[in-house]
Amino acid sequence: MDHTAAAEEQIVSERLRRKLEEVNVAAQSQLSPIQDHINFTLQQAYFKCAYECFDRRRNQEEISNCVEHCSVPVVRSQHHFENEMAQFQERLNRSLVVCQDKFEAAKLQKIRPEAVNEMEGCVHKAIEENLNTLPHIVQRMKTAFNIAN
Repeated sequence: MDHTAAAEEQIVSERLRRKLEEVNVAAQSQLSPIQDHINFTLQQAYFKCAYECFDRRRNQEEISNCVEHCSVPVVRSQHHFENEMAQFQERLNRSLVVCQDKFEAAKLQKIRPEAVNEMEGCVHKAIEENLNTLPHIVQRMKTAFNIAN
């Protein structure tokens, strides 16, 4: 690889890193109400419920079962959130792999200048398309968790 090609790839790599950071910031911003609901509202309800389980009239097994029962809503919500985010990440990764494959094919054909521009365009489009799904994912989770808008 010549110096120009290496420099181009380094520039593209840096641009891609910045784009992915933008995705991360956007996702965190849009998902923060849901994370707050899980981390505060549901956790608080769990601790209040679990506190009520500690009654001297109950034996250890009854207390453990009660506390486990209290944890179900928060655990389910965390799993639901993690699954949604894993699916989002997987869709984004698949889109970016397609862009990378196109770039590698163009490099083999020695059409580097167009390849760099096409890859950047492909990455931008893939990221925008995936970011456009976030509001729908957020709304779906808000509905699932009974979070008012």
